[in-house]
Amino acid sequence: MAERGLAALPLPQLRAQLREARRANALLRTEVEMFEKWYCRMEPCSLSLRLLSETHDAPPELMQTRGRYKSKLHGATDYFVSLTVEQKCELAERELTEMKDEIQRMNKDSEQTLQNFEAVIEEADVWWTDVKKAISDFEKDIISTISSKKGSIVASEKLLRYMEEKNRQRDLLREKLRLKNYLLKCYKKKLQQQLRQKEQMGETLREVHLQQLQVRNAQYQEKIDEKNEELLQLKLTSGKTVQVLNFYRRKLQDAMETFTSLMKDISQRKELLEKIEKEAALVEEQRAEAESVNQQLQKQLSDYGVPPVLSYVRKKMAVTDLENSLKAWERKVAVAEMSLQSYHRAWNQVRMSGNQH
Repeated sequence: MAERGLAALPLPQLRAQLREARRANALLRTEVEMFEKWYCRMEPCSLSLRLLSETHDAPPELMQTRGRYKSKLHGATDYFVSLTVEQKCELAERELTEMKDEIQRMNKDSEQTLQNFEAVIEEADVWWTDVKKAISDFEKDIISTISSKKGSIVASEKLLRYMEEKNRQRDLLREKLRLKNYLLKCYKKKLQQQLRQKEQMGETLREVHLQQLQVRNAQYQEKIDEKNEELLQLKLTSGKTVQVLNFYRRKLQDAMETFTSLMKDISQRKELLEKIEKEAALVEEQRAEAESVNQQLQKQLSDYGVPPVLSYVRKKMAVTDLENSLKAWERKVAVAEMSLQSYHRAWNQVRMSGNQH
């Protein structure tokens, strides 16, 4: 019937169900692999006893949620006990913790390896620096002498002394490293001895330490829960503080923009005020000049006197007579000029005729 129902479904719906089935299978495969890893680390009997003890020691609230699994736990054999959802979550959390510890160990190992490589590189750099220095000293002290004094006894003796000095330095360094190695071996033996003593003492006090550690773990877990709650409250407070800070930052930004615009407006108003003050000073100067001119005109107006009418008429008639006489004289002058021109022409003709005779 299931096959017929699947055959009756359309192809897109079958593909969707296939994807869902593959996703569910992948989750189940991951869960099974995790449980197999945990099962391989523990004995089957110890695992069954541990799960049974955890089930019986659970609180009443947890026992109510596990009520539907009681029949499975009572009917299970000593070899296999079914896991509840809480136990699966606990196993997953333990596996996650162990994975995190393993990642931390791998990080520590990688950091240690990196530090070792860095130490080796640093040692190689120091060694290469010493080699370069030795090469430069050899070229400076020996090669230059040999090249300048070829075949001389001084150059060969200097080379021998240089080699003896280098051998002596190498022997001193070897002796120094030997003593250092001996001291490190002694220190290593001492640390190993202390470690063995601590392990022997730890075997006798392991049970007591385990109980103390469980009590301390419970106390620390309570403190961790309290600190987590405090941290949550601090995060909430921090979020609110960040929101308030952002709000005031926006207000400050708006205020800064307003301040900038006001400063620009003030500078423009100052420039306009300076311009108006200059124009006002110029207007004041012009007003002073106009006032002085007005005062002069007022003074002239106050000193002005009108002559009598009869005198004015007489003077006007005299001016008219003078203008008429001026016109008559101008006509006479024009006539005299024309007569003069005719006389000049006659005189020029007479002179020309006299010159011809």
